[in-house]
Amino acid sequence: MEFDTKIAVVIRTDLEAWQKLNVASFLAGGIASAFPDCIGEPYLDASDTRYLSIIGQPILIYGADRAALSRALDRALARNVIPAVYTEDMFKTTHDAANREVVRAIARADLNLVGIAMRAERKVIDKIVDGLKFHS
Repeated sequence: MEFDTKIAVVIRTDLEAWQKLNVASFLAGGIASAFPDCIGEPYLDASDTRYLSIIGQPILIYGADRAALSRALDRALARNVIPAVYTEDMFKTTHDAANREVVRAIARADLNLVGIAMRAERKVIDKIVDGLKFHS
């Protein structure tokens, strides 16, 4: 199935494995909350056990260094795409309000980004992530 939109997550490549997974999970949650239409129907198995709905389209995960991550953020904002962000300072907090506080305290150019996620038209996402490779 071809989707009109694309979901892209860009994660800094120098993180620990657990950090990458944590960042990807939080950022995917941001996409789900901003775009409830991307959520599929609940799942059922053959025993009629019910499972939660998940995002119903592929999520492409790219790797980037700090500079490429900042460039992707700038490209997204220049195209009026509002991304979800995760900064290195958020690893030191324990709840959502504290996460928002650490982001709010830093100017955009100085954010120590470790990941961003966005959903937009396919061609727009392609321009934002141009030059990035899938995360390995």
